[in-house]
Amino acid sequence: MEADKTALIHFLKQIQVMSDAVAVIAAADFEQVSYQKNELLLAQGQISNDFLFLESGFIRAFTLDTEGNEVTTNFYKPNTIVFEVASFLKRIPTAESFQALTDCTGWKVNYDTFQVLFHSIPEFREFGRANLVNGFIALKERTLSMINLTAEQRYENLINSRPDIFRNASLKHIASYLGITDTSLSRIRKESARK
Repeated sequence: MEADKTALIHFLKQIQVMSDAVAVIAAADFEQVSYQKNELLLAQGQISNDFLFLESGFIRAFTLDTEGNEVTTNFYKPNTIVFEVASFLKRIPTAESFQALTDCTGWKVNYDTFQVLFHSIPEFREFGRANLVNGFIALKERTLSMINLTAEQRYENLINSRPDIFRNASLKHIASYLGITDTSLSRIRKESARK
């Protein structure tokens, strides 16, 4: 029996206007995958080969700083695309690792299949372009927030815009994502709770 790709098809149509027929054709090449909590989807030094639509679960991306400490660089929630863009597109080893923070399910295509879809279906090409643009905008906003906002402001923005992160990630992962220590995050949380 064919697995239910309804969420994937809906997502393809939502990001880029795509007819039902074209979305079904594009989705046909995606295969269902699942990951267990704490499983690494991609390890630093590997070449990213998967373009993943996350249907359920929660994933984080992280790298190591110069002292070997993990620094969380992103969080992924359901109904988002998960892939390490530089490694995937340039075919180079990644500087990041991707870890399932919960049990996860999704749909993936490998690099070669992605290229076929990208070059043979104009609507999928536009879908890919829209995803890259949205990702670039999010990265730009995050970069500026790390420069222009205080740790307290970054915390408030994150808890208001992404409460799902606080339900699925450890405080250690959240602190590193915010660019602060665990101790600073505890202090900020206490001060915020008093307001």
